[in-house]
Amino acid sequence: MNWRKILRVIGQLMKLEAILMVLPLLVALSYRESDLVLPFLIPIVLLLGIGFALSLIKVKHKVTHSRDGLVIVGLSWIILSFFGCLPYLISKEIPSFSSAFFETVSGFTTTGASIINDVESISKGLLFWRSFTNWIGGMGVLVLLVAIIPNNDAESIHIIGSESPGPQVGKLVAKMRVTSRILYSIYFIMTIILLISLLLTGMDVFDSIVNTFATAGTGGFSIKNLSIESYNNVPAEIVITIFMFLFGINFNVYYFLIIGYISRALRNEEVKWYLIIVITSILLITINLFSLYSDFTQALRFSSFQVVSIITTTGFSTTNFDLWPSFSKSILFLLMFSGACASSTCGGMKISRFMILVKSSLREIKKLLHPRRVSSLTLDKKVIDEGTIRNVGVFFFLYMLIILIGTLIVSIDGHDMITNITAVLSSVSNIGPGLSLVGPYGNYSIFSDISKLVLSFIMLAGRLELFPLLLLFFGRTYKSI
Repeated sequence: MNWRKILRVIGQLMKLEAILMVLPLLVALSYRESDLVLPFLIPIVLLLGIGFALSLIKVKHKVTHSRDGLVIVGLSWIILSFFGCLPYLISKEIPSFSSAFFETVSGFTTTGASIINDVESISKGLLFWRSFTNWIGGMGVLVLLVAIIPNNDAESIHIIGSESPGPQVGKLVAKMRVTSRILYSIYFIMTIILLISLLLTGMDVFDSIVNTFATAGTGGFSIKNLSIESYNNVPAEIVITIFMFLFGINFNVYYFLIIGYISRALRNEEVKWYLIIVITSILLITINLFSLYSDFTQALRFSSFQVVSIITTTGFSTTNFDLWPSFSKSILFLLMFSGACASSTCGGMKISRFMILVKSSLREIKKLLHPRRVSSLTLDKKVIDEGTIRNVGVFFFLYMLIILIGTLIVSIDGHDMITNITAVLSSVSNIGPGLSLVGPYGNYSIFSDISKLVLSFIMLAGRLELFPLLLLFFGRTYKSI
């Protein structure tokens, strides 16, 4: 284990978080919220002090193994969340550590689950920081770190591979640092276009900025108690629906479109599945809701927004879908498992993993019929290696195991089964709202301190694709190779 290298990277990350925290401090000052100066200044000073100290560590061995990358990612996100929750605690706007940590983890992991009962009473500076964490976590803070700070390419690919969502991570170009810059450039440009679009719908500047952060990061933190429903702004709903869908697409596809590889972008199987799942879900729910709203246009409006919001794990809402018929809620429940595309800003298992599970299951059935037949799985006409297929199977098992154990633990609080299951599923899939008491009109303040910390761990595990966080609890992780 290369601890010197690990601590040095964590130090760089802490300095980066300090710089990012300056922005909400400036927002607080612009709104004359002087009582927020110390709540932001104290963690900034701590981050800079510890960060600079760790950055001075001399690295004797520059070799970075995949295990080091996993540990860097796991520890970095825990540290990032710890210092990120200090403004809430110091300002006493969220006085409980478990609640403040939960809110911060929910932000960075782009879950969007909240323990705040009246979000409209929170100061502007903290609301900005809260939504900004959605944007930071969307593409990945360590991807940003790699993009702006020189690292050797082997180290970079281990870090990005451990943080990026999806079963496979590859380079767009020869160097991983350049790949990171390309991804963040696309992310930034799409964010700006989204911001301009929301401003054109008549939404005010502050609301447009924070809703842009939450939409781009598919985090879903709203600054209104009734989420996007509060605005009653159909053009804004349409804009957010479109961009939630776009941020759910694999960013590699956008790169291929930009460089002119249109045919390669269009034959992406995962995007095709994504489109089919979204359209089918919208049509089924619209038909099911027709009797409820007695207006096809209105049923289509609500179903489109909610389907895209759930499958992209954004978690915004424009209506109380907990009151929808069981069939519609069942579709949303299933969408909570899938998530959107790999290498997007979304959470969930990712459609590519489901594709591999389906294809591998069909292959095993065919083997029963033709035992001597040798066949390989392909994705986008490329053969999937057996290691990736095995990894997907293990991931699926661990994913379900976390849901089962998490549900068992939070059930100690005594809430109904639907609340417990959807709270855990929503946390591990980084969605935000669930059903029943944690539906669009409820929140997670109903849970005990222990349950909030457990759900925080589950959110981190889900965002980091399980393995980086789980490995921190294995003793063998820290032994010499």
